[in-house]
Amino acid sequence: MKNILVLGAGLVSKPGVTYLLNQENLFVTVASRTVSKAEKLVEGFSNGKAIELNVSDENKLAELIKENDIIISLLPWVHHLKVANLCVDLNKHLATTSYVSEDMQKLDEITKSKGLTFLNEIGVDPGIDHMSAMQIIDEVHDEGGKVLHFYSFCGGLPAPEDNDNPFGYKFSWSPKGVVLASRNSAKFLENDKVVDIIGENLFLNSREEDVEGLGRYEVYPNRDSLPYKDLYGLKDAHTVMRGTYRNLGWCQTLKKIVDLGLVDDSPVDGLQDNTFKQMIAELIGVNENEDVKAKTAEKLELEVNSDVINRFEWLGLFSDEKVTDRDNRLDVLSDRLQEKLYFKDDEKDMIILQHKFIVENKDGSQDKITSTLIDFGIPHGDSSMARTVSLPLAIGVKLMADESITKTGVLIPLTADIYEPVLAELEKLDIKMVEKRTKLK
Repeated sequence: MKNILVLGAGLVSKPGVTYLLNQENLFVTVASRTVSKAEKLVEGFSNGKAIELNVSDENKLAELIKENDIIISLLPWVHHLKVANLCVDLNKHLATTSYVSEDMQKLDEITKSKGLTFLNEIGVDPGIDHMSAMQIIDEVHDEGGKVLHFYSFCGGLPAPEDNDNPFGYKFSWSPKGVVLASRNSAKFLENDKVVDIIGENLFLNSREEDVEGLGRYEVYPNRDSLPYKDLYGLKDAHTVMRGTYRNLGWCQTLKKIVDLGLVDDSPVDGLQDNTFKQMIAELIGVNENEDVKAKTAEKLELEVNSDVINRFEWLGLFSDEKVTDRDNRLDVLSDRLQEKLYFKDDEKDMIILQHKFIVENKDGSQDKITSTLIDFGIPHGDSSMARTVSLPLAIGVKLMADESITKTGVLIPLTADIYEPVLAELEKLDIKMVEKRTKLK
């Protein structure tokens, strides 16, 4: 019997925890600050238990880690290193869905020396994107071909029938995390040219893309794509770009939110006493008794009846409602987005993941390959975001528990020994990439 510790019982945890609880020879402990959330996850399973844990209680955290064989961190990424260091000290394996930070990567040597597996980036993005891309890249290379251009785009959105607000978006995870992504710089390679974008201009660099069967979407660059040229073995590639899907209008709207200063998390004295209208008036330097909507449009160089200003009005930014009890504008905005852009119980979210490859075959001919995942949440059940994030993680942990994954060190799922069994198991769970190949010349 292998003992699995799951740290965190948040929005995406349920499908993965249920998958692990349904495996023979696994005992699953779920630890959460809100123990009732953990109790719901293990309810009805004799091989699961719930424990209350505040991650700041390092002694209790260490005790729990010591009692288990594999540790899953579904905590906010800022806590992963604390957990990882305890796993090193206590000789325990670790799995997360988060990007490998520089500090996490520094643990590679010691984890290898101790025979420990730290499997990271095994969610959807990052995760399924890595595995499905590498499956095709390895096939092309095995056939003697070259990947000349590679694009990979992913996004979590409302299903089309539930896309019923002006933003074209609803939150299946932390609004603050989504908004903070607006600060990220980005870099990618396109037609042998490196495109380097500073954070404040991220949303000025969007493009439109068609997804067969769904329609047209915006895409903006996702972080730094350049390392994937080496990570994915794309030595012949003239283009390597990763991006994020959003519904049309999102990028311009988020750019204007950034321009207004609403993503600033600096403390503001007396902010909690303001109305939304007062907060915006102060940001643009006008009196609240003026026409704040018109002045905001003028400040942002928009028409007063533009889609962006109408979205701001729908959100309540020009209203006399009190802001939430926060000391910074980023948290006020995040609270408001959470309040207005949410999924009702009977609504579905949707994950779109698509890779596009231009490949040169061994005979010199060229093909275009698309590999597409379109997955929908279950009304009154698990969201697609929860399924596609936590199920790859859970499958990876099962493989670690079975000792099917034998590599040690700080890993991401780029090799066939990991991606083949994970993708095969995901397909059994109706999470499947659909591949299409067409001749170009």
